[in-house]
Amino acid sequence: MADEPIDPDVDLTDARRRHELRRSHYGVLAVVAAGGMIGTGARYGAGLLWPTAPVAFPWATLGINVSGCLLIGILLVALTEAWTAPAWVRPFFATGVLGGYTTFSTYCVDIERLVSGGRAGTALGYLAATVLAALAAVTAGAWITRRLLARKTARRTR
Repeated sequence: MADEPIDPDVDLTDARRRHELRRSHYGVLAVVAAGGMIGTGARYGAGLLWPTAPVAFPWATLGINVSGCLLIGILLVALTEAWTAPAWVRPFFATGVLGGYTTFSTYCVDIERLVSGGRAGTALGYLAATVLAALAAVTAGAWITRRLLARKTARRTR
């Protein structure tokens, strides 16, 4: 255990401090869970509105994941660069709601279904398209938000 890095700001030898640290995580877990319920409900609803046949290209999952990444890019820039929000806001929305809305597990199941259905090429395309589109979406969300914030700041200084 002596080889593990230790945070100098946290004294874990004090049993009371360990209990306080453990207890402080319960609130974060609660807001993440509450947000996750909302996000997974939204994802489920989107899947019902936009059903996909088992061996068809999974447009619904792709759309959900890409739109969620766009929103994550917007939200995190807004929360870290524009507004001072309460400590629970980021874990509730980013980890809970948008983490529950976007879905790596369904993405993996979709790839497995495509491969099992004899559509390995489509599965490979979907695998690459999701990663590239998700990265592009989070980047675009962050970039657009920064541009809008810069424009707003420029108008204030005139």
